[in-house]
Amino acid sequence: MGKTYERIDGRLRAFIEAQHMFFTATAPLAADGTVNLSPKGLTGSFAVLDERTVAYLDFAGSNAETIAHLRENGRITLMWCAFDGPPNIVRVHGSGEAVFRDDPRFPALLGHFPAIDPSLHGLRAIVVVTAELIRDTCGYAVPFMTYEADRDLHARRFAREDDAGLDAYFRKKEHIAASIDGLPGLPLPLPPTP
Repeated sequence: MGKTYERIDGRLRAFIEAQHMFFTATAPLAADGTVNLSPKGLTGSFAVLDERTVAYLDFAGSNAETIAHLRENGRITLMWCAFDGPPNIVRVHGSGEAVFRDDPRFPALLGHFPAIDPSLHGLRAIVVVTAELIRDTCGYAVPFMTYEADRDLHARRFAREDDAGLDAYFRKKEHIAASIDGLPGLPLPLPPTP
């Protein structure tokens, strides 16, 4: 049986922080718009800021659908699944915002991620999510899987890029400055690293 929570604390917080990956889901307002579902990982790139607010680092990639949807309507759902231990699925439904590198809040937010070097991954933004509904459900059908390690490919690819190189990379990608549905995505030129 699923349960609704008022806050992210105690056992719920411990479960979320122990997971090696989570998923984000967003969608545009248009009924025929493209729904986006993204896996997120990299140890140290997620943080619980307080009992109703979480954040994750948004790194360089091939598109910016989540950013575009958040800029349009702010709706987002985060989901964690237990791939080991007792079965559990936790969802945080809420409103999100992409805080870009030129935002005055960016340096303080970045301080919540001391275990990761963002310069290795082409950090674009920090996504901050305020929970509106927090629920867990059984994860009886989620398979057992074993975590071995984070992949080093992302860091190896983007560690060699400075701000100008990242900006050039993003400008070459079809769905960075605008989403698949044409919504504004990542602001370019890329703001400099603070």
